[in-house]
This record gives sequence, structure tokens and C-alpha cells, in this order.
Amino acid sequence: MSRLFLGLPAVAKLNLFLHVTGRRADGYHELQSLMVPIDLHDRLDFELRDDGAITRDGDVIGAPENDLCLRAAQRLQRESGTSLGVQITVQKSIPAGSGMGGGSSDAATTLLALNRLWRLGWPRARLAPLALELGADVPFFLGPGPALAEGIGERLTAVAWPPRWFAVIHPQVSVSTSEIFSAPELTRSTKALTMPAFSALRDHALRGDSSASGPLFGANDLQPVACGRYAEIASALEYLSGFGPARMTGSGSAVFAPMPDEASARQAIAGIAGGWRGWAVRSLEELPLAQW
Repeated sequence: MSRLFLGLPAVAKLNLFLHVTGRRADGYHELQSLMVPIDLHDRLDFELRDDGAITRDGDVIGAPENDLCLRAAQRLQRESGTSLGVQITVQKSIPAGSGMGGGSSDAATTLLALNRLWRLGWPRARLAPLALELGADVPFFLGPGPALAEGIGERLTAVAWPPRWFAVIHPQVSVSTSEIFSAPELTRSTKALTMPAFSALRDHALRGDSSASGPLFGANDLQPVACGRYAEIASALEYLSGFGPARMTGSGSAVFAPMPDEASARQAIAGIAGGWRGWAVRSLEELPLAQW
């Protein structure tokens, strides 16, 4: 057995806004969302195996057959026809069901790592269809950095977005994405932004106007549904709103608020309720593996 080895980060993301603009005939939802990576990350280790086996240990959440790292590795192995395998070890820091994309990021990092470890040399455009099969957020983590996501999340437009500090709170509940998107009370008719309108809102937000909303504009259309079903999310939002405009990310359950600096972010999470988790994080201008 070879000892070729890679140790890599898989970062989290925040949805600074998330609009549900429609529902397709196949049941998937049309979205618009501004997604930014942040410096909270899982750690993934990959050790090459010569026997073709794909194994997984470390922090495992849920049934092993549903693990996105395993599914990504198995899919890439089948598509490439390689005879090589891998041992994957995951150390989780991004909570499951938090809306911060931990599983999707792990899957994207797995595709990128094995593309190199197995010496496939595939361009990212060839990995992208596999990423989308694994989940709507996975293609974002194959990209260069902040992006406007449209469609079901697969149409990505890179966005210049300078680093910003955020206070992030996870009230220790896990939210099912399918539950939120299938809720009858979910509004699915937000008008889609045109690119000129989005650019104008982005530029206005980055200038830091008198509204003190920082980089936030729009809304998270999933937030009212999640708050109605999970009182803990509503409580976390109420707490964080004492420090500025707060919002839920993705389909929940983590909430965040933009902060002017690191000290303010740390102050905001210092008083969180027992049992909650909190982080002072900074958004990233580029994903860690963007240059691979």
C-alpha cells in the first residue's frame, strides 16, 4: 500500500441572501443566492490505496451510504475507470444541517483531491457534472470564490466580494433541507434580480450606507419557514439581532450577522446561550483550492 497523502481544508459558506424565484416541473426550486466562503472548515485527509478500495473514517454523520465524501469518491472512480482507491478521514467542524454547506464542501474537496491523488488531470469543467449530481451546493465549492448562484444552484457567476467579518451562531439543531423546501407555507415567487440590479445592490451594500445593514440585502426566503418550525433558530436570530441585522444561512439552522471587525464579532458570540456554538469568522476572497 502506498503512502501518498493529502491533507486539505473544506470550508463553510454563508448565503448572504437566498431568494426562491420559482418551482420547476421536476420539483426542484429556482433560486438566486449570493454565496461567500468563510474561514471555518472541516479537515479531510486522503491516503492513496493501490487495491482500489475506498474507505472512510473519522467523524461520520448519518448512514455511511449517504456520506458525500464516499459518494464523490465512488462516482469519480467509476467515471474515470481508475484502479486506485483511497482512505478518507474527516474531522468535522462545520455542523451538519446548519446551512453552511459542510457536506457539499467535503464532497467538492474530495473530487479535487482525488483528481490530483489519482493523477486524472481532469479540468474542473469535467468534474462539475459529477458535483451537481452529488448536490446543488457542491459546484460552488469547485469554483474560485464568492458567487451569485442561480438555477438550482448550478449556474454560478463569480462575484468580487472583499473579506468581511461575521458572527455566526449554531443553536445546535439540524434542519432538513427537503423539509424546508417542501413546506406548503414557503413563498416561491420572489422576483428574480437582473444582473444590473444585483450589481447595483452589491455596490450599494459594499459602500456601507446609513442603513447599517453592512453587506446584507434582499432576504432569506427560507428563514420564516425554518423559524416557524424550529424555535431555536428564532431565538438565535433574536439574540444576534441585538448586535446588528441578522439572517439565517441556507436552509438553516446557523444564523449570522455582519460585523465591523473581529473584536465586534467575538463580542457578539461571547454571550451566547449554553449549548449553542459560535464563531467569529471572516469571508474569503478565494476558495483555498481555487488555484489547483
